[in-house]
Amino acid sequence: MVAKPAPAPVAEKPKHKLVRDSFTIPKSEYQLLEALKLRAAALKRPTKKSELLRAGIAALNAMADKALLAALNSVPSLKTGRPKADGGVAKD
Repeated sequence: MVAKPAPAPVAEKPKHKLVRDSFTIPKSEYQLLEALKLRAAALKRPTKKSELLRAGIAALNAMADKALLAALNSVPSLKTGRPKADGGVAKD
């Protein structure tokens, strides 16, 4: 009887450490994320919001400095922090 050779070890993908964060964006830009998700789905590539954001970061990183500055200058700065409650009514 001939012994079978041991199967080659399967190389595991390196696990990336994930970071959880929160940020504020205008509602109109949030709606663009939803529109891009629908567009990707129509292209037979269902996509999560986090994938869209990561793709955008990769695209910005690939830009030349002049193009990056133009992209950054095209978006207005926002006040940081959480928005105040509507109408000043305390929520219980």
